[in-house]
Amino acid sequence: MADSLPPIELQPQTKTVQKLAAINGKEVPERYIRKSDNSEALGASFPVLDVPTIDLDLLASSSTGGEELEKLKSALISCGCIQAINHGITSAFLDELRQVAKQFFVLPTEEKKKYSREIGSIEGYGNDMILWENQVLDWTDRLYLTLSPEDKRTLKFWPENPEPFRVILHEYQMKLQVVAEVLLKAMARSLNLEENSFSHQYGDQVTMHARFNFYPICPRPDLVLGLKPHADGSAITVLLQDKEVEGLQILKDDQWVSVSIIPQALLINVGDQVEIMSNGIFKSPVHRVVTNSERERITLAVFCIPPPDQEIQPVEELINEQRPRLYKKVKDYPSFYFQYYQQGRRPIDAALI
Repeated sequence: MADSLPPIELQPQTKTVQKLAAINGKEVPERYIRKSDNSEALGASFPVLDVPTIDLDLLASSSTGGEELEKLKSALISCGCIQAINHGITSAFLDELRQVAKQFFVLPTEEKKKYSREIGSIEGYGNDMILWENQVLDWTDRLYLTLSPEDKRTLKFWPENPEPFRVILHEYQMKLQVVAEVLLKAMARSLNLEENSFSHQYGDQVTMHARFNFYPICPRPDLVLGLKPHADGSAITVLLQDKEVEGLQILKDDQWVSVSIIPQALLINVGDQVEIMSNGIFKSPVHRVVTNSERERITLAVFCIPPPDQEIQPVEELINEQRPRLYKKVKDYPSFYFQYYQQGRRPIDAALI
């Protein structure tokens, strides 16, 4: 695949969405309003998707995990995501993580601005990078941090307030490395592959990015999205949902469906790179976030990504006459992902043969 030119940011936004929500009351700036189309109205009532609950403790067991493997395979083929339980992270720790995220976003604006992202970069505190004049913006503020490799961390963006933030986030990253390893091996076994078939491409020098998402109250949820429709450019993504406020929706069978909350679960979805590795068997789901006129919402997504120099391609055993190879080799997939995302296009289409 051809390399893409890096995005050029036109002009950073002068106000955070949190600030706009506080000063604008019942109005929403034009730049955040979705243009009307033939899709369902944002304010409509949506059916709820029963995302399969998968016990990671059972998946890790070679003797008792057979039924759970079948459930995993079925879930990743049908909707591309699972609610992972018994993942080795206590509910108390997840609540601590939610709490430090909340404490950060309620800090005074000037305190949060100490961690502001730089022009042309997504890392740090801020919101949408504006790449062209008519770009529709997301109703969200974000804190985006590189977790691993550790020598790639830019600590000037890691909040020191609240005080336990850095320690808790580091600990979470270490726990998620184990979760990702268990899950990738189980994915391979569910397709009757050697268990390291996906892990081998995933690599040892994995990149992990954290994105803390703050969705302020929005006076016009019928016109505004918290996050535009997209699929993830990761291998897998781990989402810690808000404990009380829903907002995530997945496109399934050409219909938007809402994802319910299981507070102690991790919502894990396939990213484009595992869809490529699986030769299209596992689906990287298109998803979006709707806004709420009554309550704010905070989530944490962690993107688990193969090293940029690692070639990703369909596993050879998954290519045959009945299922020919669907995707080219790709490398450094996230490097061209962002521009596609802001245009509402799927970068995985560029990897199709």
